[in-house]
Amino acid sequence: MSSSNQTILLQEISKLKTKEEQWEPFGWYRHMRENNPVFYDAEQDVWNVFLYDHVKTVLFDHQLFSNKKVRSLIPIPRKMDNRSNINLVDPPEHRKRRALQSQAFTPRNLKEWEPRIQAIVDELVTDMEGDSTVDIVQKLAIPLPVTVIAELLGVPSKDRDKIKAWSDVLFLPYNKEAYSDIAQEKGRVMKEFQEYLYPIVQEKQKHPADDIISDLTKAELEGELLTVEEVVMSSIGLLGAGNETTTTLISNVFYSLLFDKPGIYQELRADLSLVPNMIEEVLRFRFPATMDRKVAKDTSVFGHEMKEGQAIVAWIGSANRDGAQFAHAEEFDIHRQGNQRHFTFGAGPHFCLGAPLARMEANIALTTFVKRIANIQKVEGFKLTEHLIDSVIGQSLKSFPIRLKKA
Repeated sequence: MSSSNQTILLQEISKLKTKEEQWEPFGWYRHMRENNPVFYDAEQDVWNVFLYDHVKTVLFDHQLFSNKKVRSLIPIPRKMDNRSNINLVDPPEHRKRRALQSQAFTPRNLKEWEPRIQAIVDELVTDMEGDSTVDIVQKLAIPLPVTVIAELLGVPSKDRDKIKAWSDVLFLPYNKEAYSDIAQEKGRVMKEFQEYLYPIVQEKQKHPADDIISDLTKAELEGELLTVEEVVMSSIGLLGAGNETTTTLISNVFYSLLFDKPGIYQELRADLSLVPNMIEEVLRFRFPATMDRKVAKDTSVFGHEMKEGQAIVAWIGSANRDGAQFAHAEEFDIHRQGNQRHFTFGAGPHFCLGAPLARMEANIALTTFVKRIANIQKVEGFKLTEHLIDSVIGQSLKSFPIRLKKA
């Protein structure tokens, strides 16, 4: 199988071509839920599910839908034989590998990190306070998560621009036209990232500190320590995943405040206890996320004959707007009860390890911002398409200028 056949190209399934369509794929999701909830894409031999209950089954039932796959959406060069890779295995093996990394994200550990995250947010918001217009992506959504994850792992935070640039390339989606160019660029970046981390990991083997990389150098799997390469690969996975999703989340929070439900900023200012629910609603409402699995054995669980070895894509962004699960699902509602049942961070054995950290960063960022900035407004003449960039989920904001009003 050629490498281009190993990658599932989402745009070839959805046929959403323009940046606007990819930023707002929700009308297409609705069409698929209503007319084609279990859709077979013959061109790529990929099944697609759009309903909440179907997506839930794909994410939870690893005996029917396995993560041991050759084909994937995840556009990251991967070493299949890496014992520390938690993405390409199923339970029970998955549990052992995941346990290595999950210690860093326990509530107790995160609680210890809260003051540091708060200090980083305070500094970023202070830097904005003199400005009448700021690019909230560049000034908050990008620097916060990459600084936090670099410090958590024990990588010099002065290198955060490099780490962010590498992560961006690793998370670039493939497309048909430029497949080999993108693959080449990813390979080059992966090599640079590995060469950067090798000496850091070796130093921490000799002189462990209080950080995740040091913990990984001491961690045992099947009675053996991880190799330097396994620690490096784990670190790349955590550094990439640890900033990409949170950057998108924080960017989308501000977009939702100004475009999905204008006017709720003052409601948040009046009642900061609404912030966590606001974050969950953004995760539910404005995340066109997807996950994929391999059909592990012949099944007709969704009323269609699916064959062992075929790929299946769970359209999470569609499940999150399924009216059977969320009343008035197409409305943005910060008072919505039960909106944390969304699948944006996945579900089942592969639920995102970094979800508690992403939530904590977004909550601290929004709470602090709302306390200190009296109001925000759209910038006149804002043209969305000028601010979008290709990302794993279709399109993300690479920049987002907003106007600030001081308290």
